[in-house]
Amino acid sequence: MVHTDSIRLNTKGFSDTIDITGKVERIVKDSGIKNGIVTVFCPGSTGTITTIEFESGVIKDLQNALEKIVPSDIPYEHDYRWRDGNGFSHVRAALMKPSLSIPIVHGGMTLGTWQQIVFIDFDNRSRRREIVVQIIGE
Repeated sequence: MVHTDSIRLNTKGFSDTIDITGKVERIVKDSGIKNGIVTVFCPGSTGTITTIEFESGVIKDLQNALEKIVPSDIPYEHDYRWRDGNGFSHVRAALMKPSLSIPIVHGGMTLGTWQQIVFIDFDNRSRRREIVVQIIGE
């Protein structure tokens, strides 16, 4: 059986990090699938789906680490071509990846105690986002 749904978000950009765990849990529960896998996917090239402890300190730590790895204030070839100033957001999203898959066992996601599912918007402006949630199982 396959069940597909979506989550709609309004984001602020600039590494806006949103906990979507509860929304994904609701979709899993409503699907009726007891054992399988849920994939959470972000269409677009400037956002990511990952897991993290959704706590302000570690979120800031991740933002600081990404700023060191992929600085927002250096020139990017993308910016020269498109003049939109978000080259850094594309690179960050490519490194972090657009999707996450989580096993479902006995109707629940197998997340760790301090593990939440988050969407991070790396773009340099606010956006409307639609996250695709697809569950395959029985």
